[in-house]
Amino acid sequence: MLFEVIIVGALDTNCYLVFCEESLECAVVDPGAEAERIIPVILKRQLKPVVILNTHGHVDHIGANRDIKERFGVPLCIHSLDSQLLTKAQQSELSFFLGAKESPPADSLLQDGERIKIGNSFLQVLHTPGHSPGSVSFLSDNFLLSGDSLFWGGVGRTDLPGGSWKDLENSIKTKILTLPDELIVLPGHGPSTSVGEEKDSNPFIT
Repeated sequence: MLFEVIIVGALDTNCYLVFCEESLECAVVDPGAEAERIIPVILKRQLKPVVILNTHGHVDHIGANRDIKERFGVPLCIHSLDSQLLTKAQQSELSFFLGAKESPPADSLLQDGERIKIGNSFLQVLHTPGHSPGSVSFLSDNFLLSGDSLFWGGVGRTDLPGGSWKDLENSIKTKILTLPDELIVLPGHGPSTSVGEEKDSNPFIT
């Protein structure tokens, strides 16, 4: 499984194109904004989108869901506990600031442990609540998309509605740090890291 990152929106969200090298089937993960920047990369690489995946429902991760879905006609998936955030009216002012469009509702609700087929490969869903109740991470053979749960040298904020430090700490310790040290971690914002690096040096993990 390969990936390409496109940094989008006012909050520099990492949108990932995760694709099978053989078939070029592709998952568009967290298209947070600026579909006009995401779509040309998909077309240039001749990728074949098969699904849109949201790690969680905050507006900076869902703002281009509508445009990507309309352009490629693929299903949109998010965890049930964040599904209501896709069309939540309270996000309207922030959406305007971020240039985000209201998302369509989910076509499918993700479950912990579910495997999503992308060409000849799979992404496994890990429910990693804390940043939001329905936050998930996506695990492949060689990397983890951690959303806003774990960053390079940091962790996701828990002071937003539905956030929980206890849940986030448990998710990181039981779902992420139990993975192999060499596994690459691709966060929702900022540079990539690894499980081992965060075990050794992340000041928020004790």
